[in-house]
Amino acid sequence: MKKITSFSFVLSIVAFASVFTTSVQAQGDKKSTAILDAMSNKYQKIKSFKAIFTYTPEGGKALKGDATVKGTKFRLKMAGQEIFNDGKLMATYIKETNEVNYQDFDPSAGGDLDPTRIYSAYKKGFKYAFLQEKKEGNQVYEVVELTSTGKNSQVEKVQIQVNKADKSINSWKIFQKNGQKVTYKVEQFQPDVAIADTYFTFNSKQFPGVEVVDLR
Repeated sequence: MKKITSFSFVLSIVAFASVFTTSVQAQGDKKSTAILDAMSNKYQKIKSFKAIFTYTPEGGKALKGDATVKGTKFRLKMAGQEIFNDGKLMATYIKETNEVNYQDFDPSAGGDLDPTRIYSAYKKGFKYAFLQEKKEGNQVYEVVELTSTGKNSQVEKVQIQVNKADKSINSWKIFQKNGQKVTYKVEQFQPDVAIADTYFTFNSKQFPGVEVVDLR
């Protein structure tokens, strides 16, 4: 069995793509609160989405991933793994070894960036402030910094870059307390996609010869 080391790392793409589907409580300056409220109003209307993104560890090369999310269900392709989660059971398929690991979905495993706990974690676990406005090409972005207030949090802070015109998330940078930094950038975003619930369930028939490891 190959050890899965990127679970919480993978979850962050879902977490911050869906973090603003709930209303924001004021825990920062007026400008940052206004930005987050506007972004919240945009994303809370989205029932499902598909996204293509890049993630770049500091000092490393940019890698691609994609995510499909519907409520608490999600399916992710990233770092040679594909994660299927129907909200209860999580199946992690490792292409290199043609192996799938089954385990009950534990929302607490993702910590501060877990998609099923991010709403409460965000409201209680961070304070935020407006950093700057920056221009890239023809686009203007507003940067808000979220600082963790949790003593046991692995995350020190997160810097979110928001499109000033349409309030969409352009990118975010996660600063871990252990010094690691990772930047995520949304390359394509398709809201309200029609997707069947079965898409989030691993089907072994589609992976001939797959080795099943049941960790439940």
